[in-house]
Amino acid sequence: MKLAITGKGGVGKTTLTALLAQALADQGRQVLAVDADPSPCLAGALGFPDELRKELRPISEMDALIEERTGAKPGTVGGFFTLNPRVDDIPERFSVLHRGVRLLEMGSVDLGGSGCICPESAMLKTLFTHLLFREEDVLLLDMYAGVEHLGRATVDFVDAMLIVVEPTRRSLGTAAQIRKLANDIGLERLWLVGNKVRNHDEETFLAAETPAIPVLGYLPADLKVQEADRLGIPVYDHVESLKENGVRISRAVCEKVEK
Repeated sequence: MKLAITGKGGVGKTTLTALLAQALADQGRQVLAVDADPSPCLAGALGFPDELRKELRPISEMDALIEERTGAKPGTVGGFFTLNPRVDDIPERFSVLHRGVRLLEMGSVDLGGSGCICPESAMLKTLFTHLLFREEDVLLLDMYAGVEHLGRATVDFVDAMLIVVEPTRRSLGTAAQIRKLANDIGLERLWLVGNKVRNHDEETFLAAETPAIPVLGYLPADLKVQEADRLGIPVYDHVESLKENGVRISRAVCEKVEK
């Protein structure tokens, strides 16, 4: 099962990814979580200890590795380099494992169909493709904010996309853009997850105003989310209401994708 989590900046994509990753790992799944945000913070949301977080480094910043595998120095455009470098060893070699969740940081670079032609792009595009065809993992892609990555067709082989929204029209507007671009690349299986929902009226608003995307579930607004971040504790452990809803959403998405 391959899932991409996306949405407008600040809506809680990383929080949902962390909840799903830990819930699925606790259900006995083999989970690979990929932080594809330019400012990675999934390790913190998952509560990875400092000693493991120090081992993490975004693949896009590994200049020596990129040059070794592509035959060209990062930052160069044009010239000759390998467009399909070897990447099969990267997930295990450069990821860290904690509480059943394996985490890999991708970093920021132009990815996919219409992006730049450069060694970094070739490396990450090939790695993305490899990850999407690994059969043994549940793959969770914590995408960077907005819709640009869909224009570059970097997630066109995922099984489903979860679009995180707040109960605001602006957030739903971004969801509508994501839906259009996802449909343009042939991705039809999309679900909304409402986050920071304070009451039944806000649930009703999201259900009524969704841009033709089914609502999979809701995560309640809770100030303990910020407290968990300050304390360096996983939201999954610290906020019982989010854990319960995260487990519920994880089971719902598994049922829908795997039926």
